[in-house]
Amino acid sequence: MKKLFCTALLLLSSSCFAQGTDVKAVTDAVENMRLAMLSAEKASLEKVGLPSLSYGHSSGRIENNAEFVDAIVTGKSKFETLNLNDQTVQVDGDVAIVRHILEAKTHDSGKPAGEVKIGVMLVMKKDSAGEWKLLARQAYKLPQ
Repeated sequence: MKKLFCTALLLLSSSCFAQGTDVKAVTDAVENMRLAMLSAEKASLEKVGLPSLSYGHSSGRIENNAEFVDAIVTGKSKFETLNLNDQTVQVDGDVAIVRHILEAKTHDSGKPAGEVKIGVMLVMKKDSAGEWKLLARQAYKLPQ
């Protein structure tokens, strides 16, 4: 019985360690995305999402991976500041759900400077190389 208990405890602790490692890796991937969006560097942005990315805006506009990258590189979507607050990460195997509040100062091309505060849900997926990539994103308006 003691041996069974120790084996179960060992399996549980290794599972918790792996979960913690994945949470940190997902958190790091989201931070890399935030920095890429601020820098508007094409090479950095191209590393963020999977080819099948579905990127939903709070306005209802949907972009694929190429459109997401292009919008930021061209300044169609431009972030002067970008903060992600109250973030939670839930990992389930090779998929993670990330929720946060996005607060930013923007200055999209052809528009006056503005501010945004929205909720965001991200779905991250571990790719074949073991890196966490953005699979889906949906922004939503926060209740007033």
